[in-house]
Amino acid sequence: MTMTSDRTLLGAGLLLLVFLVTSGIQPFERSTWFMEVAPVIIALPILAGTYRRFPLTPLLYTLVFVHALILIVGGIYTYARVPVGFWVQDWLSLSRNPYDKLGHFAQGLVPALLAREVLLRGGHVSGRKMAGFLAICVAMAVSAWYELVEWAAALMMGQGAEEFLGTQGDIWDTQSDMFCAWLGSLVSCVLLAGWHDRQMKRMPSRGLSQRG
Repeated sequence: MTMTSDRTLLGAGLLLLVFLVTSGIQPFERSTWFMEVAPVIIALPILAGTYRRFPLTPLLYTLVFVHALILIVGGIYTYARVPVGFWVQDWLSLSRNPYDKLGHFAQGLVPALLAREVLLRGGHVSGRKMAGFLAICVAMAVSAWYELVEWAAALMMGQGAEEFLGTQGDIWDTQSDMFCAWLGSLVSCVLLAGWHDRQMKRMPSRGLSQRG
C-alpha cells in the first residue's frame, strides 16, 4: 500500500473511533447502544492488526467504514428511531421506520465482499462463480447468527431487548432482515464483482497467503 493510502486509512480509522466514542456519550439506551456498536468495537482492532499482513482492497475498506457508520447511528438512536428512517417512512408511506433494513443490507454486502476477497486472494477458491456462491453463503450465515443473537438477547433481557430487536410490531421482521442481507450479498458478488476483481489484481503480494 502507498504512503497516501496508509494515511487515508489511518485518518478514516481515527475518525471512526471519534464517532464511536462520541456516540456513546448520551445514546438513547445504553445497553442497546453497546449491542449495536459491538461489531465496530470488535472489527477495528482486527482490521488494524491484520493490515500489514493482509491489507484489504480500498473498496472493501470503504464499505466497512460506511457499515460502521450505519451501526453507530443505529446505536445512538436505536434503529426504530433514526431520523432519516422516519423521512424515508413518510416519503414512501411505509408502516415502519426502515433504517434497520439498511443495516441488514450492509450486513450482507460487507461480509460477502470480505469472504470473496479472502477466498480469492488466499487461493482457497480459484473460480469466481464458486467464490461468489460461497461468499453469499457466508453472508447468510452471518445474518442467521445475528438473528440468533437477537433471539438470545430477547430471552435474557425480556422486554429490555425490544429496542435492540427493533421489530416495530412486524411479525416477519426476521425473514425480511435476512432477505435484505441476501440482497446485499448479491450486490457484492454480482454488481461489484468486476470492480472488486480489478482492485484485487493491484494488491501487493504481501497480502496473499502462500499455499504449500
